[in-house]
Amino acid sequence: MTLEELRNALDTVDQELVRLLAARQAIVAQIGDLKTSTGRPLRDFRREKEVLEGVRALASQEGLEPQLVESVLRLLILSALERQEQARVVATGQGSGQRALILGGAGKMGRWFAEFLDAQGFAVEISDPSGSLPGFPSRAPWPQPGEGPPDHDLVVVAATLSVSGELLHALAQEPPPGVVFDIGSLKSPLIPGLEALAHAGGAVVSVHPMFGPDTRLLSGRHVILCQVGTGTAASEAMARVRGLFQSTTADLIEMALEEHDRLVAYVLGLSHALNIAFFTALVESGEAAPRLAALSSTTFDAQLAVASRVANDNPYLYYEIQKLNDHGDEALQALERAVGQVIRAVRAGDAAGFTALMEQGRSYLEGRARLRGSAEAQP
Repeated sequence: MTLEELRNALDTVDQELVRLLAARQAIVAQIGDLKTSTGRPLRDFRREKEVLEGVRALASQEGLEPQLVESVLRLLILSALERQEQARVVATGQGSGQRALILGGAGKMGRWFAEFLDAQGFAVEISDPSGSLPGFPSRAPWPQPGEGPPDHDLVVVAATLSVSGELLHALAQEPPPGVVFDIGSLKSPLIPGLEALAHAGGAVVSVHPMFGPDTRLLSGRHVILCQVGTGTAASEAMARVRGLFQSTTADLIEMALEEHDRLVAYVLGLSHALNIAFFTALVESGEAAPRLAALSSTTFDAQLAVASRVANDNPYLYYEIQKLNDHGDEALQALERAVGQVIRAVRAGDAAGFTALMEQGRSYLEGRARLRGSAEAQP
């Protein structure tokens, strides 16, 4: 066969693959509908394992690279879960006939919540002095002089941390009738406003979505929920906000408001600082990026990919996460000590000390991997 004939034959196979993928997606949609109607969870890790093991075995029989086939199937599984999750959010949404106001809704995470609540049937309005959000009605930035509290069923505070604190204090002056929740990455600067609102009788919850605005599938993602105040009203507000995510595959984690920032200092503060230090060291090395890229290794490429995402994010938000966390310096000191241990071991020629650091890290990370694997293996 000529090159042109071979390419035509390949086109035919590709077209058949697309038709098969379309047929697969149609079956996926039916499975999602069935799971929703019967109340079954969307994700079944045991079933996924069976599918992946099966295609790896078949790939070997057919002379294909098992890892390649597994990678393709993993993409298809995630795509299927995404479609099923979106369909379930729409089908089981709680917002029919209700209104939601997002204060700061023109931002990236504000947009995410606007679309998320809209899919659940809420009539979403945006209140943001920086502008409007296409596809959603806007109202004047709240509060206006003499204006009362928002009369919406749900009020989402999605502004910067400093502005969110001010908005919570303003809401506490005359609590709205609906449920209020913030989505701040830190709680230290928000706790006074949150507690003031709860003390004034407002129904308020503090939420931290542990994912970015480009996230489409919530499987494997975490949403932290912190109850504010005590009593029936606080519990009911918590249940209401929890219900917003109940139809998704997100992992909902409840914790005390006071505990949040101590843990986030390591989950966000430490990881951000490490990546900022990494690309700062590269910048100050004087080595040209293209030359380093030509010599890159697997580890370097992986670290550079993470660091690039950090470098392209909002620097002011990252500064707030470092500066406004009451526990932030604890994580920075831990990073400083750890780097110092590595430097001292290398400079002193301490092979045993260097090896001990590696073994200690391996043991810690293997324990975390086992814990995560055990959680995913649950039916």
